[in-house]
Amino acid sequence: MSATYPRQDHTGLARVVPLIGWLRHYDRNILRHDLVAGLTVAVMLVPQSMAYATLAGMPAVTGLYASIVPLVVYALLGTSGSLAVGPVAITALMTGAALAPLAEGDPARYAALAALLALLVGAIQLLLGVLRLGVLVNFMSHPVLSGFTSAAAIVIAASQVKDLFGLNMGRADTFGQTVAALWDSAGTAHGLTIGVSLVSVLALVLLRRYVPRLPGALLVVAGITAVSAAFSLGERGVKILSDVPAGLPAPALPSLSGQDLQALLPAAIAIALVAYLEGIAVAKTLAAKSRQQVAPDQELVAVGAANVAAGVFQAFPVAGGFSRSAVNFSAGARTPVATLVTAAMVAITALLLTPAFHHLPRAVLAAIVVVAVLGLVDGRGAATTWRVRRADGLALGLTFLVTLILGVEPGLAAGVAFSLGVFLWRSARPHTAELGRVPGTDRYRNVQRFTGLLTDPRYAIIRVDGPLYFANAQRLSDQLLGLAEQREGLVAVVLDASAITDVDTDGATALAELRERSAARGVALHLATVRGPVRDLLDRAGVWRSVSEAGQVHPDIPTALAAAGSPTAALAGVGGDAEVGRER
Repeated sequence: MSATYPRQDHTGLARVVPLIGWLRHYDRNILRHDLVAGLTVAVMLVPQSMAYATLAGMPAVTGLYASIVPLVVYALLGTSGSLAVGPVAITALMTGAALAPLAEGDPARYAALAALLALLVGAIQLLLGVLRLGVLVNFMSHPVLSGFTSAAAIVIAASQVKDLFGLNMGRADTFGQTVAALWDSAGTAHGLTIGVSLVSVLALVLLRRYVPRLPGALLVVAGITAVSAAFSLGERGVKILSDVPAGLPAPALPSLSGQDLQALLPAAIAIALVAYLEGIAVAKTLAAKSRQQVAPDQELVAVGAANVAAGVFQAFPVAGGFSRSAVNFSAGARTPVATLVTAAMVAITALLLTPAFHHLPRAVLAAIVVVAVLGLVDGRGAATTWRVRRADGLALGLTFLVTLILGVEPGLAAGVAFSLGVFLWRSARPHTAELGRVPGTDRYRNVQRFTGLLTDPRYAIIRVDGPLYFANAQRLSDQLLGLAEQREGLVAVVLDASAITDVDTDGATALAELRERSAARGVALHLATVRGPVRDLLDRAGVWRSVSEAGQVHPDIPTALAAAGSPTAALAGVGGDAEVGRER
């Protein structure tokens, strides 16, 4: 490892507070890197956090609140040296979608609901982390997340059109309602606001493309705010932030009812999983580049505690963001100390610099959001997914459409449910292959994929690629019995169990019944290459002994064929180290 990367120490108190482990091997050279990275991310985070706060339906200053104490908490507990935690577009959208129908237009109630949502998200993530259940997020497959992210990006962009065009538009809770409301209010578009938006989007895109090292968002915010103040754009009909409160948030717990908690719980579960998955994916990618280690369950605890802090300090749910984390890494971040530097700079901004945002047009914040999220629409990835496997493409498409039509939580739920359904359908119909011997070898391959294989119609070699359990046991049993009935002259079936990874009670019972029913038809069932764990399960089910004592269990396929009486078994070299076919 490079000398500029400190060794991660996980002993003693560092197992609970990983930052201590980082500091044990800290030096001045590492501090220099962390200072530069922390300052760079802070410059990027200030305008982004305010923009994402407005996306969540919160006052812009709460974006700064979400970027101070939560960052400190993550820096103490996180195991990634580069992950930049704070407000992100997807969770901000999910927050706004969850709170708008419940707040009834009351800003105070909206803020209290946001705090409660952050607390719920944090509690769920902490519970998952403590119980080491981070594996649950694996149920959200890449196609589901891709479809969800692409649809969410479109929903986010559509939600910002009203500010980009200065429309007088009412509240819209779904994408369809947003489109309809935009159409109805198109006549209220404000020309000067559109001009500000065009300049903002163009400047952001050009700065990102040609001088990506510059803090494009901050430069655009500073430049257009100065123009807005000089030419009094607020008095010319351009909507501006006006008064942005100065100071740091005071800790407080929201006083809401159990009914509110129940209403927010589904959204909290969805946000908790999405926020963690986004962060852990980025953290693992960056850790691989720096040869550091990320502990998934500890990351759940860290981001969960950060969300609890966000709820206590009047903010909204946070997560690890991709773009800021990439900037943090490329700017030289070595440890979470960089995150502490970022939090300190944001705190200084909240204390001293909020009056500078008085003349900031809301259209600029909308432009920042739109430019940031449109890159999340992954059309090329969708085409690749469809080409590779149609079922995954359907999962992506279903998630995309349901998210657009019904909303973010139904979209995620539909995608996960469909993916689980496809998984169950596949596992209930595991791939099976009849094998033949490659001439002159001990290798066996799928007869449907290879030509010239040696086979004997009296002996069938069947490989089952998957676990033998309640959902598929009867189907596989019927399939093999059907083979015994249809193939004239069949005297033995060799079941290649090398790819059977698990067996349950139903599977063991079905195997015993298959052996008896095959024998009744004059066909012997032989087992070959049975894995140790499967053998143990069959033994506990009382099946293994009877099959073994009958001489129908064998270490490999040639041995099984020889025991079944195959005259060609000797040609294959009985007892040889058979390489069981892996091709499907």
